[in-house]
Amino acid sequence: MRIKLFTGIMILLIAGACQNTKVAPKEPERLVSNSGKDGTELVVSFYRGTEHNHPTFAIWVEDLQGNYIETLFVTEYVATGIYGYADLGNETWDNKPGEARRPATLPYWLHKKGLMGDNANILPTPEYPMPDAISGATPKGDFKLQTVATEKLPEKFRVLMEINQTWDWNEYWHNSLFPNNSDYKSSSQPALVYAVTVDKSDPGKEYYLNPIGHSHYDGSTGELFTDITTLTTAKNIAHKVSVKISEE
Repeated sequence: MRIKLFTGIMILLIAGACQNTKVAPKEPERLVSNSGKDGTELVVSFYRGTEHNHPTFAIWVEDLQGNYIETLFVTEYVATGIYGYADLGNETWDNKPGEARRPATLPYWLHKKGLMGDNANILPTPEYPMPDAISGATPKGDFKLQTVATEKLPEKFRVLMEINQTWDWNEYWHNSLFPNNSDYKSSSQPALVYAVTVDKSDPGKEYYLNPIGHSHYDGSTGELFTDITTLTTAKNIAHKVSVKISEE
């Protein structure tokens, strides 16, 4: 009887200890761009949402008039022109990584950067990629980007992020909406653009980026569409994005 009672008590104590054991939250992945360069040091914190699944994104700065200043980070798919699924033509894709041209991936940033549109350069390719200093692999989840804006920034400036996740169809952006448009079909819901205004006179303050619109569905223009009511899961790729001027 005593043995059974002792065993029962031990089981209860072990169960209680297990319930009280808290799993430590995973630290955000650390990203670094423009390392060692002079300029304004910024820290961008990203926390993934419920629909996060290896999205492609770019982060950049511009002035309050919307003039592009500088790219801070871009994921390697668009930076190199090598995607997770190679483009075989005729709206077919290989099941392994390879070269592809996908203007609908991040068209707002691509047009701002001057990689698309009138008098544009070619999209990044394996032969002509974006610099390693501002590009890297897509983080698997939350991340903290430590970066440097090397160009002289105005007293107030904007930090923007454009993010896109491939083949995320919904009731509005469905597979047959533009049946003959392969660029649209490689994107589905258009890329979502976030932005916030940062004041250099208040270093250390954390600013939260909010959605301001979505990009063109196939990337043929750099227009920003402010009505995002047709987007669903795309709004949940990111849960929270913030930026602050580093005080270190």
